[in-house]
Amino acid sequence: MLTLHVAEATPESAVLVDGALVAAVGPYEDLAEQLPQALGSARAGGTPLNARLRRWPGILTPGLLNPYGPELLEETYHPDPREAAEFGTEPITGERAREIFRADPARRGASARRGVQRLLAHGTVAVAGELRGRAAVDAVRRAGLAVGRRPERLPGPPAFSPAPLVLLPGLVPGGPARFAVFDVPDRAALVRLGASTCVATVVEGRLVFRRR
Repeated sequence: MLTLHVAEATPESAVLVDGALVAAVGPYEDLAEQLPQALGSARAGGTPLNARLRRWPGILTPGLLNPYGPELLEETYHPDPREAAEFGTEPITGERAREIFRADPARRGASARRGVQRLLAHGTVAVAGELRGRAAVDAVRRAGLAVGRRPERLPGPPAFSPAPLVLLPGLVPGGPARFAVFDVPDRAALVRLGASTCVATVVEGRLVFRRR
């Protein structure tokens, strides 16, 4: 199924997705005209015939690379919500995280998967840094996150919204459909407010995060 994504503040950068790939990038009206039968009924309030239209607030961007893959997925413990009474709900780092993993190495897999979900909730579509543990490698692969090169200069301490943010290159037809949507009016506001403004993340054409 074809899916056309458009964000309110960047209608000139709509993205048409075909499976796992980008079919086209451009102004919403131009892309919608390529699908008159499919999207015509959606515009009129009916049911699309063979395409889906997703409208988002804010801006649509290529998505973020987080350079702190090892720090966030291997050196941080992400508590299960059911463990809130014991560990709280925020990521745990340092010696306390190491103690948790030493006490029960089996926690690494679930923690890495929850860490990946936090990354997706911050518009991350790629990670960098050398992942050495099987649990983190598997979590990244299963989520479809790309693995990129770590910048020579890292943007401050490890964070899900590092400063400055690292945006990936622009989307191109035929390329992988990896992008994110942030509920901000422009990129300057994204830089100022950070990646916690993410409302949707798409990886390999799949909507892997959507703010409720």
